[in-house]
Amino acid sequence: MRERPSPNHGARTGAIDMLVLHYTGMKSAEEALERLCDPVAQVSAHYVIDEDGTVWRLVPEERRAWHAGPSSWRGIEDVNGASIGIELVNPGHEWGYRPFPEAQIAALEDLARGILARHAIPARNIVGHSDAAPLRKQDPGELFPWPRLARAGIGLWPETTPAPADHASLPRLLSVIGYKVESADVAAVLTAFQRHFRPARCDGVADDETRTVIAALAALVGEA
Repeated sequence: MRERPSPNHGARTGAIDMLVLHYTGMKSAEEALERLCDPVAQVSAHYVIDEDGTVWRLVPEERRAWHAGPSSWRGIEDVNGASIGIELVNPGHEWGYRPFPEAQIAALEDLARGILARHAIPARNIVGHSDAAPLRKQDPGELFPWPRLARAGIGLWPETTPAPADHASLPRLLSVIGYKVESADVAAVLTAFQRHFRPARCDGVADDETRTVIAALAALVGEA
């Protein structure tokens, strides 16, 4: 692990119980690192993982990094204060979004296992930036291998196939899963859900498969 200290952090006010995954959305690793360490930018993350698997530590885990911005998950409004943020080097949707290389994901698995050994983070609170900020963000996006991470014990992936949830129950079930749902934003939240759990279709349309996965995931986090 390499050290690349960022000045952009503050004191935590509560326990760590979230892990938020991002892509950098910039043209190169060095460009991303420079921005995350620039005091003028006022953004940071705890870790950055390059495509070759190199891991940089920018902010100590006990400090509050500035990676999530306005966001919410399972009623947590100060996501920065409750989370550890990991940035994966990837150009993102603006600069040529592409699959995440094997070396990068293997390094992420190793890093995440260590984080989970140090902090009591429940699987339901391992999310993408777009899950916590569905109106603003798309990362880490539909190419991110969430099922692989879940098989490694990092996050959730539903395996059951219940009957599709009915349309009227979708806002409630999405809230059970953790999303902040307001009536005008259901399509945006559905799109964020699809990026994570139904990546073949990211259009905000609640087709049968999307509603089936919503029902399965809600059951997985405790909703019968």
